[in-house]
Amino acid sequence: MPKAKFEGIYRSIKQKIEAQDFPYQSLLPAESELIAAYGCARNTLRRALAELTADGYLQPIQGKGVRVIWRPVGKTAFLIGVIESFQETAARNHLRTVTKVVQFEQVSADERLASQSGFMVGEPLWAIQRVRYLDGKALILDCNYFSQDMVPGLTADIAARSIYEYIEKVLHVRITTTKRKVTVERATTRDEELMDLNGYDSVVVVSSMTFDADGLLLEYTQSRHQPEYFCFQDTATRRRQIPAGEE
Repeated sequence: MPKAKFEGIYRSIKQKIEAQDFPYQSLLPAESELIAAYGCARNTLRRALAELTADGYLQPIQGKGVRVIWRPVGKTAFLIGVIESFQETAARNHLRTVTKVVQFEQVSADERLASQSGFMVGEPLWAIQRVRYLDGKALILDCNYFSQDMVPGLTADIAARSIYEYIEKVLHVRITTTKRKVTVERATTRDEELMDLNGYDSVVVVSSMTFDADGLLLEYTQSRHQPEYFCFQDTATRRRQIPAGEE
């Protein structure tokens, strides 16, 4: 199956859903119509629809067709079950962004940081703090630690653009897994100094550990969010409950 063909159909239908050309709760055109419209094989279309289903855009209904279940959520929607860079999230939400690097230095993991992050004591790290502006407001403070051994050559200029793009396209390292924890914490003096908290005395903190394809830890991050604009979005499915005796 030509990858470009499948990805093009996926993006086209996704864009039409997000533009509400295919409205929430409507049924997609018949499979035959979509095949004719895209000039593709049945399997290519079905692969694109399966990916959109996995991403929470569609729900197949036996005997009826495929229903659109995506709807705009408002605010800033970050996806729980997907690994996205900040730039990718902003583009998906059609937001104007600016990133300001306010700290960039080399450190060694002490016992406290090692216990918190999962890095080894003494491991050389890049310590980075970046303020993320969305539509002109300082809404996120990212406190990142990257392994110097796994992410060599990192610079403040790269950090101001996209570290993930550098890792994947320049270093050719495949990012595969992120473990996340979401908490609400009292805002620190640093939060108040750098973020537009708009009267809030707390922040939403997303702590994450990110691994490469070999299961090696390359990043630990605390992403600190202004609560008013914080929104995490997920798509979950209920697992079939197996009655006793069917195992």
